[in-house]
Amino acid sequence: MGVIGCGGIAGHHMQTLLRMKEPDRIDIAAVCDVYTKRREAAAKLTGGRPEKVYKAILDDKNIDYVLIATPEHWHCQMTLDALDAGKHIYVEKPMTHSIEESKKVLAKLATKRGIQLQVGVQGMSDNSYVSAWEYVSKGALGKVVLAQIDYSRNHVKDYWDYPIDQDAKPGPDLDWKAWLGPAPKRDWDPNRYFRWRWFWDYSGGIATDLYVHRATRLIKALNLRFPEKVVATGGKFEFVDSAAEVPDTFNVLADYPGGPTMQLVSSLANDTPVEHMLRGHKATLRFTRTGFTITPQRLFAKEAQTVEFKKTGAESTELHHRNLLNAVRKGEKLNCDAQLGFYGVVVCEMAVQSYRKRQYLVWDNTKQKAKKA
Repeated sequence: MGVIGCGGIAGHHMQTLLRMKEPDRIDIAAVCDVYTKRREAAAKLTGGRPEKVYKAILDDKNIDYVLIATPEHWHCQMTLDALDAGKHIYVEKPMTHSIEESKKVLAKLATKRGIQLQVGVQGMSDNSYVSAWEYVSKGALGKVVLAQIDYSRNHVKDYWDYPIDQDAKPGPDLDWKAWLGPAPKRDWDPNRYFRWRWFWDYSGGIATDLYVHRATRLIKALNLRFPEKVVATGGKFEFVDSAAEVPDTFNVLADYPGGPTMQLVSSLANDTPVEHMLRGHKATLRFTRTGFTITPQRLFAKEAQTVEFKKTGAESTELHHRNLLNAVRKGEKLNCDAQLGFYGVVVCEMAVQSYRKRQYLVWDNTKQKAKKA
């Protein structure tokens, strides 16, 4: 396999893949990054040959699949190029930076028989959510009217305030133009390179770095598709002096046709959790560290059943990569395929645009696009 992008999240993947090398019979043959320092460190770690241009990895006939662990604005083009090269793909979440880009990926993938594409929402390798749908679909909760979930953190000074390497400067050792790629052209800014999650050009902030994990869980647990309406609120309330464009507090309500409402809660200035639950007319399902419980509503205590489900699997990049390997080798079903990845992109991107435009957005299912209500 080949690794495209050798930053922080890629480091976690590479450590995981090295542990998997013998039992899962995989080898990191090549690594790619536009920054020489990162590229050489990754080559030393993995033994893979260093490449400055990602298409050199795609052109290698001996490479079967690629990990795309770059900032979001590169996900689409690299995925399209990998599909054209006939590579199986593990692309970090979100699948793409925009809804239109996801549609391009789905269209291209449909023409490539036998290619497996896993989206890096590794929580889908926890079977709690597909199992929750088994109970929901059989009516164990009654009509589900509200699904709530959070992803909050706290920071002393600033959020996503990653250290800046003073050695990093545009030139022979860092190709800034290549890093920007399809994004708007900008003068060199180390904040944009090292703290790219702060900027709309490359990220949706909380929505695409955090919510995509949570929204995809609820989409799977309730067999949802596209939201009918989405509204997002929030702002830079605590870290007001930050250079970040994205908010530190961001909350979303997404109505799906006929219900439920999906409620996504997040602040990066307070990490007190909100219960992750599905509120049904007859019972409530609460997700726990070990799986989930179902508790009847008092009015339906004689009708609904109490359940305690113990999960298998976990939120694990190792399990997620193994699932992709098994899909390639044995035809195993992917835990987060491109279609599920698309559903996650839609609700998260609609949330970003609702916040930025301060508008209520609706989904046009015929044209497969979001528009002003």
